[in-house]
Amino acid sequence: MDIYQQIIRETDNITQELICQRRDFHKYAETGWFEMRTSSIIARKLTTLGYEVLTGDRVCKKDARMGVPSKEAMDTQYRRAIAQGADPEFVKDTEGGMTGVIGILHCGEGPVVAMRFDIDALGVFEESDACHRPAKEGFRSANEGFMHACGHDAHAAVGLGVARVLMAIRDSLHGTVKLIFQPAEEGVRGAKSIVDNGHLDGVDYFLGSHVTPKEDGEPAAVIPGSFGYFATTKYDVVFRGKAAHAGGSPELGRNVMLAIATAILNLYGIPRHSGGASRVNVGTVSAGSGRNVIADEGKMEIEVRGETSEINEFMENYAKNILEGAANMHGCTCQISLMGAAHSMKSDEPLMERIRVVCENHLGLPVSEKLAARGSGSEDVSYMMGRVQEQGGQASFMRILTKEAGPGHSRTFDIDESALPNAVKIFCGVAYDILK
Repeated sequence: MDIYQQIIRETDNITQELICQRRDFHKYAETGWFEMRTSSIIARKLTTLGYEVLTGDRVCKKDARMGVPSKEAMDTQYRRAIAQGADPEFVKDTEGGMTGVIGILHCGEGPVVAMRFDIDALGVFEESDACHRPAKEGFRSANEGFMHACGHDAHAAVGLGVARVLMAIRDSLHGTVKLIFQPAEEGVRGAKSIVDNGHLDGVDYFLGSHVTPKEDGEPAAVIPGSFGYFATTKYDVVFRGKAAHAGGSPELGRNVMLAIATAILNLYGIPRHSGGASRVNVGTVSAGSGRNVIADEGKMEIEVRGETSEINEFMENYAKNILEGAANMHGCTCQISLMGAAHSMKSDEPLMERIRVVCENHLGLPVSEKLAARGSGSEDVSYMMGRVQEQGGQASFMRILTKEAGPGHSRTFDIDESALPNAVKIFCGVAYDILK
């Protein structure tokens, strides 16, 4: 039997199941480190299929997680996950935000192939008007202020579809497959903690993907790779000073408002870098307690980015010097906390070419004329790709093309679900090509 044809047939047979699973994840959206219901359902399905399943602190290294919410917030989300149908056995492993799942399929001697599927939603209020398909068809987010506005619900459903199809052809595989269901990609907070737990050590090939809008009339189903994503570092900065009466004794105060203002002006004045593009942004600022009080505490949320990891490091170091200098200038202190990070990345051409050949010659799926697409933001899959590449392995971050309703991260975002079976076929076809 031609295994590629079996992959196509097995996937076509579960297309409706993929759609239903994607819509279930969409309806019960959970943001980073809150993906408790989502993780428990994934773990149950992988276990039922026969995978070795890792959950809890066996997935993410606890102390390496970034941007972890408060215990109170996590306790609230844990209770909600249970109320919304989380698997009672596996949800226990997610307490304290220990979300994410890894499924491992052992098929004897051979290469190790890892695949990443991110599972978190965004803090977005989803459109409720009937013109929005999820609202019209009953799978709009039931969790107000949480929405799968970037397609990670589709990614998670694809990962489960890949798990099912690979299990069906396991007798034709030689090697090991790791299916990594990653939490907290938004804010680039989750991948590093998986890498730090050693899960990418010894991996020979790595595949990731993201749904990407296609133009009208574009026949291609996939762009095999990516490049140009910015390296980034994200910080929370807390300034502390001393309160005083603004009219009666202002000289006794240590004004964090002045420190923050000084920092903002100088952050935007960081020199450009000759090696490539850079970015800096102060996203939020909160400070002070009243108009007649010298502000004694304030908080900033900032980020820097660089076209390369080296440029981003330049921006990081410059920003830290500015923050600390601004605090010292006005007699204040500042505490800088790392909240997220990602490297720059580039897909490997041999693996991109392999994806193209498998799609065109064996799966009947048209491929974009360009092997790689330029990324416009940042992606923490770069930690996983970088770890594989530095060991001599190959990695690619594919773009699964689909029509989209509304731009990414908007309250009207939705995808054409025909992309789901296409993605499953591509992941499984390439994995078979490597492991056959």
